[in-house]
Amino acid sequence: MTTTTPISPVTLTGELAPQLSRWLWLVKWILVIPHLVVLFFLTIAALFTTIIAGFAILFTGRYPRSLFDFSVGVLRWSWRVAFYSYSALAVDKYPPFSLDKTDYPADFDVAYPEKLMNGLVLVKWWLLAIPHYLVLALIVGSSYEWSQRTNPPADQRLADIGTWGSAMGVGSTPGLLAILVLIAAVILLFTARYPQPLFDFVMGLNRWVHRVYAYVFLLTDAYPPFRLDQGGSEPSAIAAAKA
Repeated sequence: MTTTTPISPVTLTGELAPQLSRWLWLVKWILVIPHLVVLFFLTIAALFTTIIAGFAILFTGRYPRSLFDFSVGVLRWSWRVAFYSYSALAVDKYPPFSLDKTDYPADFDVAYPEKLMNGLVLVKWWLLAIPHYLVLALIVGSSYEWSQRTNPPADQRLADIGTWGSAMGVGSTPGLLAILVLIAAVILLFTARYPQPLFDFVMGLNRWVHRVYAYVFLLTDAYPPFRLDQGGSEPSAIAAAKA
């Protein structure tokens, strides 16, 4: 009998809607504002609960179940909004305001670990995750600060040093995910179609990102694989082995 056991304790799924609006993606940034406001506060709360959970894991080797369910719920909510908006644009059904599992065509979950390594909590979220952070910079983009000194003319007197100036700013580079979703949006605008291969690739990138999120949120000790598992459904262990 063929097994359908997921290859990772972190599962991320999404079902591409058979019909999508040509233009709705143009205003989804407005429609998701209520979600973004709520998620802003929920994410802050999740960061604090992760710190508390970190101490619990360090001394007991267990992630308190209530805190675990809350953190998974925040990531689940965030993924539904991302799937609806600019991390996928793959559905027009408005996401629910809920931490729990629903019938929404996008879901995120993490298998609850009965035991976690005590000492690993001290290094997994920064040192061990550094290689993945570099990959995520390519997937989701990065931001940077810049500054430029305005030097005076060579013959300017030292007394005028107060007129020297500087310019500072913040810049960012778009990630591969944003570029691909933009391509999907343009195709939607002109054809009302979302190419399945493009959707599968976008899902693979999102799956990679959320596996890293689960790891650095201390939800699992399973190190995220350096593998792009594409498609709306989680690949099984057998399918991954064949690939």
